[in-house]
Amino acid sequence: MKRYAMQELINWKNRSDRMPLIIRGARQVGKTWLMKEFGACEFDSVAYINFDNNERMETLFSGNYDISRLISGLQIESGVSISPKDTLLIFDEIQEVPRAIASLKYFRENAPEYSIVAAGSLLGVALHEGTSFPVGKVDFMDLYPMSYLEFLEALNREDLVKLLNAGDWELISAFKSIYIDLLRQYYFIGGMPEAVNSFASHQDYTEVRRIQNRLLASYEQDFSKHAPNESVPRIRMLWDSVPAQLAKENKKFIYGLIRQGARAKEFELAMQWLLDCGLIHKTNRITKPGMPLAAYQDNGFKLYLLDVGLLAAKSNLDVKSLLEGNKIFKEFKGALTEQYVQQQLIASSGIRPYYWSTEKGTAEVDFVFQQGTDVIPLEVKAEEDLKARSLKSYVEKYTPHFAVRTSMSDYRKEEWLTNVPLYAIGTVTNIL
Repeated sequence: MKRYAMQELINWKNRSDRMPLIIRGARQVGKTWLMKEFGACEFDSVAYINFDNNERMETLFSGNYDISRLISGLQIESGVSISPKDTLLIFDEIQEVPRAIASLKYFRENAPEYSIVAAGSLLGVALHEGTSFPVGKVDFMDLYPMSYLEFLEALNREDLVKLLNAGDWELISAFKSIYIDLLRQYYFIGGMPEAVNSFASHQDYTEVRRIQNRLLASYEQDFSKHAPNESVPRIRMLWDSVPAQLAKENKKFIYGLIRQGARAKEFELAMQWLLDCGLIHKTNRITKPGMPLAAYQDNGFKLYLLDVGLLAAKSNLDVKSLLEGNKIFKEFKGALTEQYVQQQLIASSGIRPYYWSTEKGTAEVDFVFQQGTDVIPLEVKAEEDLKARSLKSYVEKYTPHFAVRTSMSDYRKEEWLTNVPLYAIGTVTNIL
């Protein structure tokens, strides 16, 4: 399995001003595997510490932050002789011992020669609850489910990835049917590493769906296990409403769809908990494409799940619907396609997308994002529909340097927009 985040870790290792690194991401997106693989490839030894239900580490970090004392305890726990230059220290599920998070400040200040990578599935929740945090003393990296390009690599189709990165659109178009078939598979399988790895090994869609349902069940168990008791019912209701919200023609989140008469104030904590866990992503609406975009957002927003395959599983879309394109897929394809594009923008390009609509909702552009000094509108089409009325309205009003439509159609650069195939949207920042 190849994860592009590995290069980010290598870049971090080679920095002269390196600080302890915290990897953020939802449960089961591959944080532990990535840290261990990084250690195996780039260091002579790895000292792996799992803080989950670990009383020994609670005791060790409850004392003072003397680095030599901590290193002695970590050596005993891991069974590895820790060398500052040649050992990677991995602190997994670090949120379970809050003082271990605080200790990163002292490693940074008093022993910066140690290489420390930390992660935690519920780290965002722990930090939001007021855990003492070493502000300015750590680096961050976000890890998401595997992108479509990583999915292709996992299926041993590096040739298709190289072709996309090369941007040879004439040759890419010749193989579009292969890209589209694999994209439909990705809509079903998604990017959760366990699901992708299973499919790459066995080509069994039934097993993939079993894995996805188990992942969804484990997330819901986390609600009861880790969330405040009074918030659990609202977390479940909000979580369950996301597929229905995305299935609407207008995908703006409406509290009344959760239950009749629901109000924002009732669900603020539930939404924040799901955001902190990385289980949902929020895309805010902007009123105009000014810089920075965050300054122009209002109260409107859309919610997406962390993974397109989990959205398909949570919506009970069967494989025949997706691969054969029968009625249920056609009705739901806009939801899956928009979820897919949002996921690729974040995972492949590190983009924080917004969306734009008119005050009266007569026109809407699915995504708007910053690249350098440009604000770029992006309209999503699930098939080959090349009408882009909302995008045209936006372009006429704001005259951006670039405008993008993504669809199943081939790449083409027109006078006022560029059409990027859906299967190539992960390379959009290279194209513009």
